[in-house]
Amino acid sequence: MLKEYKTASQVVGPLMLVEGVEGVKFEELVEITLQTGEKRRGRILEVEDDTALVQIYEGTTGINLKNTSTRFLGHPLEFGVSESMIGRVFDGLGNPIDGGPALIPEENRDVNGAPINPFSREYPDEFIQTGVSVIDGLNTLVRGQKLPIFSGSGLPHNELAAQIARQATVRGTDSKFAIVFAALGITFEEAQFFIDDFNEHGSIDRSVLFLNLADDPAIERISTPKVALTAAEYLAFEKGMHVLVILTDMTNYAEALREVSAARKEVPGRRGYPGYLYTDLAGIYERAGRIKGKEGSITQIPILTMPEDDITHPIPDLTGYITEGQIILSRDLHLQNIVPPLDVAPSLSRLKDDGIGEGKTREDHADTMNQLYAAYTSGVQARELATILGESALTETDKAFMNFTTEFEKTYVGQGYYTNRTIEETLGLGWKLLSKLPRYELKRIDDALIEKYLGPENKKVEQDQDPARED
Repeated sequence: MLKEYKTASQVVGPLMLVEGVEGVKFEELVEITLQTGEKRRGRILEVEDDTALVQIYEGTTGINLKNTSTRFLGHPLEFGVSESMIGRVFDGLGNPIDGGPALIPEENRDVNGAPINPFSREYPDEFIQTGVSVIDGLNTLVRGQKLPIFSGSGLPHNELAAQIARQATVRGTDSKFAIVFAALGITFEEAQFFIDDFNEHGSIDRSVLFLNLADDPAIERISTPKVALTAAEYLAFEKGMHVLVILTDMTNYAEALREVSAARKEVPGRRGYPGYLYTDLAGIYERAGRIKGKEGSITQIPILTMPEDDITHPIPDLTGYITEGQIILSRDLHLQNIVPPLDVAPSLSRLKDDGIGEGKTREDHADTMNQLYAAYTSGVQARELATILGESALTETDKAFMNFTTEFEKTYVGQGYYTNRTIEETLGLGWKLLSKLPRYELKRIDDALIEKYLGPENKKVEQDQDPARED
C-alpha cells in the first residue's frame, strides 16, 4: 500500500515541495490529488533529507496546499510500448489523443532510457534517401546518424520536416522502416497541419506521432522527446526496424528546461540556460545510433529555430558539438521563394563520405558532390563581385559560374515540398547542371566519369580554350 502525504509546503511555478517523505528516489513518478479530486502526475527532481522537490507535468494552477495529497509510485515515468503504436497519435506524455482505443502494451519502459554505450555502437555507413536533393546529393544522411536542421523564426522547417517524414526510406534492404515524429511546443494549427499531412499522404501508416502543444504545460515538453525515443528504441532494437526520429522544435525544449531551472533558483549559465544544457541535450541525441548485433537502428533529425538567426546561440552551438553536422535554412532563399530554402554553403554532414559511392548510391556521387559544391560557391563569389563591380567586370568563366549558381538554386535546391527525387534523379540533375560549365572547369571529377556521364563531344575544343592548359 502506497503511503499518502498531505505535507506539501510550497509551490513555485511548476514545482511543489513535499516534506516528511521516506524512501523516495530521484526521477520517481508522483501522483498528486487535488482538493477537487483531480489527479495530476509529476516526478521527483531532487531529494534532500526528508524533503522532495516535485515537478508537476500538468502545472500547479489551482493547487490548495492544505488539501492536496501526494503519493510516490516507486517507479519513474514509463511508456507502454507495442508495435500497435504505429499509426497512432499521442500527447507529450504518451496518452492517445486520436480517438482510438487504449494501447495494450507489450511492456512498460522507463522513458529516461540511456545513451548507447560507445563500445556497443556500430559505425553509421548506410545511405538513407530523403528525396531532398540538397540532403541526398550534398549532405547525405546515413543510418544511425544525428543530423540536425537549423532554422529561424518564420522559416518553413515544419514543411521540410513533413516532407522528410513522407519520403525517407532506406534503400537496398527488406527491413521495415518507421518514423517517430515528436513536435514540441507547437500551435494547434501546426499540430493539425502535421496530422492532416501524415493522413493525406499515407505516412501515418508507418509513423508514431507525439504532439505537445504550446498551451500544454512546459514541464510536459521536457518528457516528450524522451517518450518518443523510448518508442523508437523499442521499434528499432526489439522489432528490428530502421527508425527515423524527427524532433521539432528543440528550442522549445530548451526553453522549458530554462523555465524549470529558474523556478529551482539554479545559477544560470549562458543566456540564462542551465549549466547542464549540454549534458541534457547529449542525453537525448546520443540515444540515436546502431548497436552491434541488432538489425534495427535509430537515426535522428532534431530541428531547432535559432533565436535571431544566431548560430552561436547556446542551443544550436551545443547541438553542433554533439551531432554530426547540420542542415541550415536560408532566409535569403526563402525570400526568393525557393523551397525548401536550404543553404548549401554552411550545411554539412560529417558522415556523408561513409554513406555514398558504388554499392551504396553510385560511383560518381563523391566527385559530383565535390564539384557541385565548388561550382556553387564560385558562382556565389562571382555574384558578389558583380554586385560590387558590375557584371561587365566578370570574365566569361565567372559569368558561367554565376549562371550555374542561379540555375542550381532554382532547380536543384528549389525542388518544392512534394517532389520526391531518387538519388539517381538527383545525380542526373547534378550532371545536367555541370554540363553548362566549361569542361576544363570540372577539375574535381575523374575524366573517366566525365566521359561516361557527359560524353566525349566538344572535349578537345574546350580543353584548347583552357588558359591553364600546357601543351
